[in-house]
Parts: sequence; C-alpha cells; structure tokens
Amino acid sequence: MSKSEAKEATIRQLYTELNKHCSSAEYDKALKAANKIIGLDASEWKAAKCKLVCLIQTGKFEEVLKFLDRGTTIPDTTFEKAYSEYRLNRAEEAFRTIQSATGGGSEQWATLNPNLKELLAQILYRLERFDECFELYRGIIKNTHDDYDDERRTNMSAVAANRCIVGGASGSEQQLAAGLPEDTYELTYNAACALAGRQQYGEAERKLRTSEKMCRDSLEEDGATEEDIIDEITIIKVQLAYCLQMQGRVKEASALYADALRHKTNDAALTAVVSNNLVVINRDQNVFDSKKKMKVATSEQAEQKLTSRQRKAIAFNNCLLAYFASPVECGLLASRLGNAHPDLEFQSLLVRVSQLARDKKHREAVELLEGYAQRLPRDHTIELLQVRFAIVQLQLVAGNRKAAIESLESLGEARYQPGVVSALVTLHLGLDNKQAASEILKSAVDWYKRQKSASISDADLSDMWRQAASFHLRGGEPETAAKSLEELLRTHPSDMKLLAQLVIAYAQFDPKRAQQASKRLPTLETLTTVSEIDALEATNWMMIAKAVRRKQGTTGTGGRTGDQSPGAGTPSAEQQAARKQKRKKRKGKLPKNYIIGVQPDPERWLPRYERTGYRKKRDRRVKEVIKGSQGTASGQADQFDMSKAYNQTKNSPATPGASGSGGVSQLEQIAAAAAATRQLPRKSQHKKKKGKH
Repeated sequence: MSKSEAKEATIRQLYTELNKHCSSAEYDKALKAANKIIGLDASEWKAAKCKLVCLIQTGKFEEVLKFLDRGTTIPDTTFEKAYSEYRLNRAEEAFRTIQSATGGGSEQWATLNPNLKELLAQILYRLERFDECFELYRGIIKNTHDDYDDERRTNMSAVAANRCIVGGASGSEQQLAAGLPEDTYELTYNAACALAGRQQYGEAERKLRTSEKMCRDSLEEDGATEEDIIDEITIIKVQLAYCLQMQGRVKEASALYADALRHKTNDAALTAVVSNNLVVINRDQNVFDSKKKMKVATSEQAEQKLTSRQRKAIAFNNCLLAYFASPVECGLLASRLGNAHPDLEFQSLLVRVSQLARDKKHREAVELLEGYAQRLPRDHTIELLQVRFAIVQLQLVAGNRKAAIESLESLGEARYQPGVVSALVTLHLGLDNKQAASEILKSAVDWYKRQKSASISDADLSDMWRQAASFHLRGGEPETAAKSLEELLRTHPSDMKLLAQLVIAYAQFDPKRAQQASKRLPTLETLTTVSEIDALEATNWMMIAKAVRRKQGTTGTGGRTGDQSPGAGTPSAEQQAARKQKRKKRKGKLPKNYIIGVQPDPERWLPRYERTGYRKKRDRRVKEVIKGSQGTASGQADQFDMSKAYNQTKNSPATPGASGSGGVSQLEQIAAAAAATRQLPRKSQHKKKKGKH
C-alpha cells in the first residue's frame, strides 16, 4: 500500500471515529480526532468545520476566533465567528461580522440564512436596537414554522416589553405586542414587564402572580426538582417585588428581594438588580450594608449582563450612596458618572453641588452651576431653568435672599410663571418690602393681559389672580385688585363671590361702576326663601344633644314620634314651669361622722402624712444614727463640736450680708448648697410599702 493510500485509510478511520464521538456528544474526543485529520491534511474543511463546532460546544470561543484568524479552507464561517463574538460579549464586533457578510444595511437582512437571522436578532437585542430587532422577529415568525415557534414568540414579546420600557413603541405596535398569546409563563411574564414599562404596576402585579403559578405548574408537570422550580420563579418574584416597590409597598418588596438573595441564583444580572433595589430602599440608612450590596451590583461580571439603562441607574445610585457614606469618593464618582453618561451630566453635577453645600462651600457650588449654565446652548430652556432654580436654592440655603431675588428676576419671561411669581412675592415679603411684592404682581397681571401663553391655561392662572386680588385689596390698591378680579370673572362668570369682591373694589374708587356691577348680584329673595327660614326655626341647633334626644324621643326601625309638626319639639311656658317645680335640690355631701353644730376639721382633705398630729412609724430595718452619748441632745452635740465651729468660721465671708464681685451672700450659699445636693447621685433607698404613709 502506498503512502497516499495509507493516508486516505487513516483519514477515513478518523472520520468514522469523529462521527461516533459527535453522535455521542463526546466533543473533547471529537476535537482530538478532528485535529488529527487536519494534521494529516489541512485541506479537509469538513474536519475543520467539526473542530469549530466542538470548540463552540465546549465553550472555547477564544480558540474559535484564533483558529479562524489563522485562515481555513471552510467555505463560510460567518455564523461561527459572529456567534463566538456574541458569546464573548462583543456584540458590536458580531454585528459588524454579519453586516460584512450581507454587504449592506438592514434591507439586505432578508437574504441571510435562517440561522444568521436568529443570531442577528439576538445581537440586535443585546445592542438594545429594539425597533430593528422587533421588525426582524416579525419577519422570522411570519416565514418560519418549526418546533421553535414558542421560543421566537417569547423573544418577540421580550423585545416588545423593552420597547415599552424605553418608550419607543407606538400605540399600534403596543397593541400588536399585547395581541401576542399568553399561553406560557414566559409570555405572561413579558406581558407583565410591558405593563410595568407603561407604569401600570397593579395590572403587572396580577399578571406576574399568574405567571408564577403557571411556571410552577408547568415545571412540576415536567418533573423538575424544587430547587430548579425556585431558580426559575426567582426572576418572576424579583419583577413582582419591583412592581410592589413602585406602588409603595416597600416591606413586601424587601421580603421578596431578601428571598431572592438567600436563594443565591447564578444570574449575575438578577443579583445586581436586587442589590441595587435594596440600596434604594435603604436610602441613607444601613449604609454599611448598602455598600456591600452596591459592590455586588457594580461587579464586572454583572455589568456585562445588564442593559445600558440598568447600568446607568446603578451608577447613579452608587454616586448617591457615596454622598452619604464617603464624601471623598463622592466627587470622583460624580465626575465618572458625567463622563460615562453624558445625559446624566446635570444629575452628577447636582450631586457634587450638594456635597459642596453640605461642607458649607456655597460660593464654589454656585460657581460650578454658573459654569455649567454658560456651556449650555440657549435653546435648552428647561435645563437652564433647572440650573437657575438650583442656584436660587443654594442662595437661600446660604441665607442670601437678595441674591436669590436677583437670580429669579434674571429669568426673562420665565419670571412670570405662577411659581416664580409666588416665590418672588414671598421673598419680598420676607424682606418686608411690600411695595416690591405689589409691583411683581402688577407686572405679572399686565404681562398676561398683553399676551396669552399657550403652555399655561386660564385655569392654571386662577389661583394667581385670586392671590393678587386679595393682596392688593389688603394693601389698599383696589384698582389693581379690580384688574385681577376682572380676569377671574372672565373665566368664572357665574362665581358670585368674585363679583361681590369686584363690587367692593369698585366701591373704593368708582362708585358708579360698583353700582352697575352690583345689579348683576342675585336679589335677597333668591338667596333666602320662606322654607329655609322655617327649617332654621325648626332645627334644634341651639340645644345640646342630650336635650334634643330627650325632647324628640327614641323610636325603633318602624316607629314614629308622636308629633311630626315643625314646632312640636318646643315646650310651652306651662310645661317649663311644671318641670321647674318637679326638680329637687340635691343635698351637699358631708364628711363621715359629721356632728351637727361642730366645726369640721380644717385638715380633713389633706393627706395623712401632711396633718399636724401625724407621727411616722419607725422602720426597724433602718439602723439608728448614733447621736452621741445617752442623755445628750443632738443640737448640743453640734454646738460643742469645735471642728464644725472652726470650719464654719473659716468658710464664712467677712461681711455675711454683703456680696461683692467675688463673694456670695449667705442666702446664695444656701441656695447653691441645695442645688448641689440635688445634683448628687441619690443613694439606694428602700421603697415604701403600698398603703402606708
């Protein structure tokens, strides 16, 4: 046998071995057989293809890319290369690999084979290009029918849910997503996520509980273990906890989050989301525990699995946590947040400004905000207003009201917004400058008369008109008040209270107009009727409740009182006189053992231990104090104790009744001694027995 024939026989034998190992899913052994074939003949592209499959099945994606970079004879390796890049979290590279194979944009995706379409849809989902992903899945589901239809519908519902979360889905597309069947727990779960994205948390909660029950029933039918069931249900419970948290049911949410962490799931993204949400619940409490959880949420393994929206929220929460936990780290994290997420630059700036304000560095904080405002384009009016309001807040915290007024007055036409007008009036009144507050209200009224703002309706301005009219009426400016009342009457023509106030204002400077306006007021006859007067006379609002009940009587559910006429409840004069005669005077209470004609004891109401003749019983448990030898009085013992006499002479001032700059009087000494005695710690005393005085 020649060498070529022996080589071919060996290759055939190796292919047989390769086929056997691939059929039995022994990919390591199959990889060795494929390497032997390639070693014998590098042009065997089928063996090379099998090698790629074996490397992918064993998770050796880096080796796949290295093998492809060396060059092979395999006709098409787009799928294997893109899939390996996708599994290595290189979604952008995987997308470019597929795009280079099509030679064009999204219009060429229809020419891709089904496997590449499925992979491209997954890559677009990872890149968060949900609109393109949704359309691609619609085409795949329409043109493909096999055993994986349920998985494709599940993926499509997940894309639709994320579109609702980011707000990219139109109304018709939301209805299309809502029309997807919910016959599996995955589809029900995705439908609940879509509702949560539209902030319908109550309905989302109900669907999540249904999904949890469906999941348990389905897995139990398949014979799954309890551990596998809990592992699958955990993600549903975490989403349920989020919905509860957004509804304000924090305790229930915390319990579900704690259960999820206790289970120790292998899903790094899920653990990161749970840890972040618990940090939000803790706020500025349990900072040490929050720091540990935030370390888990910001791990590299978790960030690879999270969406950009989730990473952004976690980064911002980490910055806020540093504000409470580590002031030094707070500024660094805020700077990183602004650089990594340009759309959060203002929020990160507010964190830094808050840190400076807490350190009493208000001037530096204001300068930081002023610099940011100068960099903003002039068409970003909302952001400019937010910056100005933040500056005003800092100036008020620093106690600089005049600077706050100047900042608000520099807002241009925005100064006429009702909230700004209210703030300016309040600040001027705080400085006791009523004239300036009046001018602010006048200018606001004139500005709204000259032009109508489309963003503010008349209903929104009603409160400002009322406040302006009331302020000017109290301040003695009826003409200005009348202007505000006229504007109010234009939008509320049937409000008679406003008309009455306008008449009062007119009466102070134009009696003719007041008389003319008063004709529009309703007459007295229309305000009060005879029936109303009779009802007022018949009511018992002047009597106490007990007298009313006694007079009206009580009835059962089917009974009636004797007289139902309006005046039946009022007693006549004869009845009142008879009742007075029947009343008996109560006798006053007398002490026990009272003897008529004898003066009662004046101390009868005093406690026994405060009476004159009270003698305290001796407690045998207390040792007697030695008072000297037998027959000697205690007062005499102090009198003849020369050490005490010497100390008293030494400590007494030269002039007992006078108090100089450095001395105190005798009365002050006694008071000081009494005060010092009260401040000393009391010794343990025996408690008095109950019932004894």
